[in-house]
Amino acid sequence: MIQDLMELMPLWAFAAAFAVTLFAGIVKGAIGFGVPLIILSGLTLFLDPLLAISGVVLPALVSNLVQVARHPRAEIREATQEHWRYIVIVCALILIVTQFVVFVPENVFYLILGVPVMALSIIQLAGVRFSIPPARRRAAELGIGALTGVVGGFTGSWGPLTVLYLIALDTPKMRQLLVQGLIYSLGAVFLLVGHLQSGVMNAATIPFSALLLLPIFIGMQIGFWVGAKLDANLFRKLTLLLLVVAGANLVRRGLFG
Repeated sequence: MIQDLMELMPLWAFAAAFAVTLFAGIVKGAIGFGVPLIILSGLTLFLDPLLAISGVVLPALVSNLVQVARHPRAEIREATQEHWRYIVIVCALILIVTQFVVFVPENVFYLILGVPVMALSIIQLAGVRFSIPPARRRAAELGIGALTGVVGGFTGSWGPLTVLYLIALDTPKMRQLLVQGLIYSLGAVFLLVGHLQSGVMNAATIPFSALLLLPIFIGMQIGFWVGAKLDANLFRKLTLLLLVVAGANLVRRGLFG
């Protein structure tokens, strides 16, 4: 495994990937989201975009299963029944769109990743709030779910749009964390299946993704402590500022190489 990993990247790159994933785990434990955004934004600074995507898949899946497991089964079942339409369309489009990722030119991929990262982080920093009235909820589930699935399939990240969607429904904080974990974990299953089919996840990249499970788990334990001790809102804002910078750099690379 180690020899195969060394053929994928130098040791310093794996150490950097470990550090990026550790930070993503801390953020995940503290505020409940951010794993794909942070890992992709960080890894694409020094790794091929498709290799960076492979690094996201297993940490995203496991970190969200851990998040969901902290809630009672009855609450999980209730949340699934309430948001099943959104979940189904997000997962279906993730599965479909992943099949096209390998055909996207590298500079276009940087733009596809960088623009949503930067824009959605700015929207959240600005405190923009949307409201979905009950009469329009089904249409919103389908429309926002479709956009979320497309973005998730290309970038491996469907968190920010999901957060904005839940805020627009005025979902209580603890319920948000449960629903986020549920949507993220189910989406990650379909992301894994999709990329096993697309070839992004293969005999060389699966071990890389698996090795990143250690830093994501350690980071989440630290993040749970951080979330309990520190100002989670301030931590969230600092993380979003970092993502704005990372997103802007990805856009720069997409436009100018």
